[in-house]
Amino acid sequence: MDTLTRLEATIAQRLFASPDESYVAALKAKGLGKMAQKVGEEAVETVIAAMSGSREELVSESADLLMHLLVLLQVKDVPLADVMAELDRREGVSGLEEKASRSE
Repeated sequence: MDTLTRLEATIAQRLFASPDESYVAALKAKGLGKMAQKVGEEAVETVIAAMSGSREELVSESADLLMHLLVLLQVKDVPLADVMAELDRREGVSGLEEKASRSE
């Protein structure tokens, strides 16, 4: 968890850098739609790596997915702590029960 917390802080700092100096700032400059698209692309690449890639490819794509998700969360002003609190809330609840509660 410390790594994700540090990454979240780094992303928060780099959002205000020059787009010429920071990938995160350049991504932010392209807008919310592009940031969301990148999360989708990384999710698809993660799935492809899981299905036909090596373990190393899956690890790499998963890291890319987490990073892009954290950028999107930061821009939408959703702290990682809120996501973790939601996971904590769901802990000990059957996945089937949790999913059913969302569709009611």
